[in-house]
Amino acid sequence: MVAGAHWLLRTGAALALLGVVLGAFGAHALKNSLSADMLAAYQTGVQYHLLHALGIVLIAILAASQPTWRRLHLAGWLMAVGVPLFSGSLYLLAITGVRTFGAITPLGGLCFIAAWGLLVIAPARK
Repeated sequence: MVAGAHWLLRTGAALALLGVVLGAFGAHALKNSLSADMLAAYQTGVQYHLLHALGIVLIAILAASQPTWRRLHLAGWLMAVGVPLFSGSLYLLAITGVRTFGAITPLGGLCFIAAWGLLVIAPARK
């Protein structure tokens, strides 16, 4: 497996593990302590966290099988950065109630959009 693909696979798997832990924490420990809208924000964070962790794993598999598609590594990196920006800001918003954290969320969303866009054009030849 290509070195960058190893990094992507480990990163995606670690983020998936963390997403499951944070999802369970939200479902059990936070369920009765957060308002309905804050719990919904937390759950949105978990959903995007897990979706993009799996996206990184998918990109790792593609990067291993298509080493000439150089845009894949950047797409994986952008997803990895997007998870703490998008989901992390929603976790902090939900737990602390500080709405300023919500201003960070769109930056993570832009990382996700750019990553998926790169995945669309990854197979394009020069």
